[in-house]
Amino acid sequence: MINRIIDAPSDLPLSSIQVIEIGHSVAAPYCGQILADLGARVIKIENPNGGDDARHWGPPFVQGSSATFQSLNRNKDSIALDFKCQRDRDKFFDLAANSDAIVQNMRPGLVEQFGIDADSLRARFPELIYCNLGAFGTEGPLNRHTGYDPLIQAFSGIMSVTGEPGRPPVRVGPSIIDQGTGMWCVIGILSALLKRHETRVGTRIDTSLFEAGLSLMTVPIANAVASGKEPGKTGSETPMLAPYRAFRARDRYIVIAAGNNNLFRRLCDTLGRPDLAQDGRFLQNADRVANRQALNQQIAEVVAEQDADHWVAALDKVGVPCAAVNSVPEVLAHPQTSALGMLLDGGDPKLGLVASPLRFDGVRPGLRGTAPATPTSDVRVIP
Repeated sequence: MINRIIDAPSDLPLSSIQVIEIGHSVAAPYCGQILADLGARVIKIENPNGGDDARHWGPPFVQGSSATFQSLNRNKDSIALDFKCQRDRDKFFDLAANSDAIVQNMRPGLVEQFGIDADSLRARFPELIYCNLGAFGTEGPLNRHTGYDPLIQAFSGIMSVTGEPGRPPVRVGPSIIDQGTGMWCVIGILSALLKRHETRVGTRIDTSLFEAGLSLMTVPIANAVASGKEPGKTGSETPMLAPYRAFRARDRYIVIAAGNNNLFRRLCDTLGRPDLAQDGRFLQNADRVANRQALNQQIAEVVAEQDADHWVAALDKVGVPCAAVNSVPEVLAHPQTSALGMLLDGGDPKLGLVASPLRFDGVRPGLRGTAPATPTSDVRVIP
């Protein structure tokens, strides 16, 4: 049967939309969760043999599935279908007939093999919006390859600009490729819904982890092409600004972002080093970038003399952007996090669910249901 949740409130923007997610792992499920948060009824299609692979990505596990799966699949319905079975494919077609959009990230070639690809379905349902989420895109020599977030972080060049100089490659901690691609799928689906409102015709949308990864490299690629130089790794620094990095205070690190001349003068005054703002090596941002090593050393020596809280308070007072480098528990306990209502109460203290970063007329989309239990293949189609 379909694992059902409570229907979305009618005031959510997508409450009249139904979406099928043929999704596993992170990227397509993140797209589906965003659409579900916005009010769409999202029906997640899972493998009858254990469901989405991400259910088993642990420990830790919460309520029978991994914490990762729980974090990516709230507010969804779920069913298990075996696309090798004609009976299950027929049930899928019944669902598709009543749906507005499909997002899928299956292995290349599988949707065509089962006759559930964009061309086949849109021939039957011309108003259907169909979003393909692949690894390397639909064209080129790698178009049939599979891919995952760390592979694309490596292949797209992100790892080449991440981490400390001279150190081994490191992955950006959050799954920025998977989640970023899921967000692009949402943008594409919403755009196609607007177009369909005018034309009554659906759209095939194609995107990939690699394309999304390249889009995240917009600034490093622009700088590399303009300068003719490999950007390289700069740790916590932003290559084209200085000072704009983490500094070690007496007890912990803080990030200071003095991104223009006025902010730099205020920083120097607060540090008790107004002379730095008058030093010919540091007069303009380009000067500071060229001489960043000498500048960073001067700032680091002063910052190390006091605790982070001292500098955050002092710099906040004069409007210089700064922040302590928080741990996850510190972020969760911070009153700003609480004030924004960014943590959803799933009824279990072990469920850490981050809310949608959107509010509509002051109201943030809520939690209608936690991630669905592993579905069975005994499907009952609900119109």
